[in-house]
Amino acid sequence: MIINFFVGQRTLEDCRIFIGDLIGRICTKPLFTSDELPHYQTVLLEHYSHLEEQPRTGKRGRPMQPKIVADAELKYATVHKTRLNGKVVKVERNVIFGDPKDIEKIIEESPVSKSINTSFIERANLTLRNHNRKLARKTLCFAKRKRSLEAQTSITVAYYNYSRPHRGLNRQGANGVREKRTPAMAANVIDRVWTISEVIEYPLKSNNN
Repeated sequence: MIINFFVGQRTLEDCRIFIGDLIGRICTKPLFTSDELPHYQTVLLEHYSHLEEQPRTGKRGRPMQPKIVADAELKYATVHKTRLNGKVVKVERNVIFGDPKDIEKIIEESPVSKSINTSFIERANLTLRNHNRKLARKTLCFAKRKRSLEAQTSITVAYYNYSRPHRGLNRQGANGVREKRTPAMAANVIDRVWTISEVIEYPLKSNNN
């Protein structure tokens, strides 16, 4: 399920907006994974850290400033891909925050992952480009205005979560018939597949109610 998205640049300030919105939507401290953009590490540390007072040395001079210490529950790892002639020839995984053993245990218990990876966000990016021509590369359909890109991407993400059944999420129903499910159904947010009309009209109906 696509929890949130942000239309912007790979800057520190935009990263703060994006990560802040993401953290506001979750109630746990999951395993975060990303590429090696340094802003992710900076912003995660801003949210999941505390100041630790340094012991006094008894010597003359100013006391040492408090040290920023990452929360023990913070788990963050990065993936570095080396490419040669456009093909990935090497993948390096690095644990930035958290106990590597705890992260290994999370990966072992995952029903879909076998290693630290960014496969799901890469797949989501491809899906969004397939459903939103404004995101396609090397095309004349690129977005001319940020507002229109945000609006169209919002509809695309809502369609992906609520209206587009995923074959990997289908399950056997009580009557023996395969039940088609969307990511929102798998997350128990809704109990049926929404039509695209319901997705587009939902805010209007909600305001009228």
